[in-house]
Amino acid sequence: MTSRIACPTLAARVTTAEQAATHIRPGMTVGMSGFTGAGYPKQVPQALAARIGAAHERGERFGIRMLTGASTAPELDGVLARTGGIDFRLPYQSDPELRERINRGQIDYMDIHLGHVAQYARSGFFGRIDVAVVEVTAILPDGRLVPSTSVGNNATWLELADTVILEVNAEQPAGLEGMHDIHSCAAPPHRAPLPLVEPGQRIGEATLRVDPARVVAVVETRGPDRLSAFAPPDETSQRIAGHLVEFFRHEVARGRLPTNLLPLQSGVGNIANAVLDGLREGGFEQMTAYTEVIQDAMLGLVRDGLITIASATALSLSPDGVADFVKHIDAYRHRIVLRPQEISNHAELIRRLGCIALNGMVEADIYGNVNSTHVAGTRIINGIGGSGDFARNGHLACFLTPSTAKGGAISAIVPMVSHVDHTEHDVSVVVTEQGLADLRGLSPRQRAHAIIEHCAHPDFRPMLQDYVDRAWVHSKALHTPHLLPEALSWHQRFLDTGSMRA
Repeated sequence: MTSRIACPTLAARVTTAEQAATHIRPGMTVGMSGFTGAGYPKQVPQALAARIGAAHERGERFGIRMLTGASTAPELDGVLARTGGIDFRLPYQSDPELRERINRGQIDYMDIHLGHVAQYARSGFFGRIDVAVVEVTAILPDGRLVPSTSVGNNATWLELADTVILEVNAEQPAGLEGMHDIHSCAAPPHRAPLPLVEPGQRIGEATLRVDPARVVAVVETRGPDRLSAFAPPDETSQRIAGHLVEFFRHEVARGRLPTNLLPLQSGVGNIANAVLDGLREGGFEQMTAYTEVIQDAMLGLVRDGLITIASATALSLSPDGVADFVKHIDAYRHRIVLRPQEISNHAELIRRLGCIALNGMVEADIYGNVNSTHVAGTRIINGIGGSGDFARNGHLACFLTPSTAKGGAISAIVPMVSHVDHTEHDVSVVVTEQGLADLRGLSPRQRAHAIIEHCAHPDFRPMLQDYVDRAWVHSKALHTPHLLPEALSWHQRFLDTGSMRA
């Protein structure tokens, strides 16, 4: 490990994870690295969980407020949630244990746009940041830090935290050095326009910086990111991808998109991977990406030269994807840029570059409002993540989902969504395996017709049309007609019977 810790001052602070964890005390606010299962600390959270568990056995109260970049992994979110060590969590999560405790009301959770976290933290909205725990790939002789497989909010935690704990992970490829572009935004009213006009442009430094005086512990680790393999695209995902590719071809033919499209933003998951694979089959070339995460399909497009440059804040790759990335890292270093999430998700840049946003959803209603976070309006799934950053500010906001769930018991198209993450004003296109509804330039009643006709499953289409027909007759106003006593009845019927079917 001596080759990974080249700064004598910080090498002198190498210690165990158990000793490092003693710097975290009850009630502290802790900024942790990690974004979609990449670049999170591997050992200190587990040592902290052991401390918390021992304290609880003694009858002592011990919980922390934990802030991250996005979701992490069982070795962080899972182990701390299981031991009852998290009192408050933001801004995004995906761990089953953490999710369950949030939905039981045992952990307070703030779901927040990922692009807002850094500014809010600097403005003091979350209080004082007591400790930062950040994974890095290496420490250079002058104390600069080579970031890991995600950047997230790490620059912000290192800037604001009173004390810093570093995990130097020798499992992360040394070839990551030079792949990052670290730029921090000034707090208002002292901001200048961000000088980035192309996805691959660099405007910052390749390393993170921290005051060595605030580093209280350096922990040597060796462990991979916990990332699962992606399922191969199924028929439903392929049909969704096909509709979207056909739409893009139409937009190119009409002159509304260039032949290489506009910078792509793609959410996490199997459908997103399928859509990116569909772009390969669609014959698109010389594409670019300005997104949050790079998944396997996007990495493949970069490898094959179909995407010439990809900017993100994290690598969210399967084990096979990691192996490919490491094998060809010298080539990827010139085609991939990893940035802080306040830059990858910055409204100014998303609007300037004209990103095409491709994100999943739970449900959409007949007027184009989208719920991407909750089941039946109350049970959080993961969080809004960065989808709102891109939907509100992008050139096109496309939301994708199968038309049904739970074996056909649930319709993804409903009279009224049970929770609104993206209003009708921010949604351009809705896509299911049934078809695509282009909502641009349509009134609410025109949107209802397009969504029901093109996106709803045939089993639910007559029920939706019946609702709309009666709403247009009996509603007090006809701009956005609703039957309020029935608007959420589909969700209630599902809770009562296990199915939305009448």
